[in-house]
Amino acid sequence: MTTPFLATPASWPAILLGRVKALEANPWDLDAAVRAGAFEGLKAAVRTGATGTIAEVGASGLRGRGGGGYPTGDKWRAAASSAAEQRYVIANGYGADPATQIDAALLAADPWSVIEGLVIAAFAVGATEAYLIVRGDDTALATRLVAAVAEAEEAGFIGDDVAGSGHRVNVIVRGLQGSYMLGEETVLIRALEGRRAAPDQRPPYPTERGLWDRPTVVNNILTLAAVPWILKNGAAAFASVGAPDAPGTALVQLRGPGGAGIAEVPLGTPLGDIASLAGGAGGRPLKALIVGGPTGGFLPADALGTPYAFAPLRDAGAHMGSGSIVIADDRACVVDLARLLTRFSADQACGKSIPCRIGLRRLSEIADRATAGTTRAGDAQLAADLSHDVGASALCDHERTATLALASVLRYFRSELDDHMLRSTCPAGVCTPIAVAAGAASRGASA
Repeated sequence: MTTPFLATPASWPAILLGRVKALEANPWDLDAAVRAGAFEGLKAAVRTGATGTIAEVGASGLRGRGGGGYPTGDKWRAAASSAAEQRYVIANGYGADPATQIDAALLAADPWSVIEGLVIAAFAVGATEAYLIVRGDDTALATRLVAAVAEAEEAGFIGDDVAGSGHRVNVIVRGLQGSYMLGEETVLIRALEGRRAAPDQRPPYPTERGLWDRPTVVNNILTLAAVPWILKNGAAAFASVGAPDAPGTALVQLRGPGGAGIAEVPLGTPLGDIASLAGGAGGRPLKALIVGGPTGGFLPADALGTPYAFAPLRDAGAHMGSGSIVIADDRACVVDLARLLTRFSADQACGKSIPCRIGLRRLSEIADRATAGTTRAGDAQLAADLSHDVGASALCDHERTATLALASVLRYFRSELDDHMLRSTCPAGVCTPIAVAAGAASRGASA
């Protein structure tokens, strides 16, 4: 299989994709993976012990790659210290963003890194059952993962005596089908239990009361795939990569006029350097980067120096989210794109929170009016107020970030929004039936 991965500078470390080249002929070959270093991290964890393993992961500074960025060591420590006879670990490989294939690509290129990281997490927190969640409609991937787990069990890396530790770990591959909300940990837990997929009020957190009211760790598969490298190479080596407050690397999926693909980038890398991996705007003027997926923010061309890390992106009005970065050139209408993303977020919302259920729908309607030339007086201020109120009252991360698309357009592209709302024109020549600004038609269709 040809992997959809982009070439990166030789100076950038490969933590998540380090074995991809060695496994290119057959990623599902356990013997080849072991020769390339698979399960060395698990053996190191067993030698270190559960408490030492959590300490090592904590010292590395690893933070959740599912978008939230919570310190992984703290989460594991909380679950391990909760009094319970049964604990669970869940690896979220569902890949909730329908336009991003990062999770599926990693599992297809090196499934062993995820399986190993999941087993290490279960060993560390004292869990005897671990779930690997994938999309229910990707039956081929699920079938291959079931076979891989069985092979790893036969080799002694999973089962009643994990790598000679005396600890039992049963790994279950489970396909789920649902909405974008399955990216949120409490929603995922509810879906796994067969209940309505809606977020729970926190606290209590899943590490105290999670799956079937037992302590549960939920980690994105990118988080878990980094764990074997940390145990094998040491916390200090991992902490030396990336940004001081966000060590390590992450996978991003780039799409734009210049190209597309998935790349492993050190956290803290400027957005402009990342965009160049896929050819930037393909020779046209770059207008915006949409960073974070459907609930991401629109950042202008002068924000290309923004580091790709949790705090800088949050301060800029975006977030890491699904790892998606869309490159839009001068032919794109950011108002129309924000309308589409806000509509998606409103459609995917579970409806449990009233501000989210009603506020996102009202925001979607404001964006519809802007692109149709039917704006009402006060719509811009109403959009700003609603964006603030919905995020401030958020029950979950979806509600907290779903307003970023419109809020960032208000922040960085206000003149283009005013063209739509006040002058009924679309500078990019995309939105109809409102008037098209002079010369826009010659610039072509939207990117």
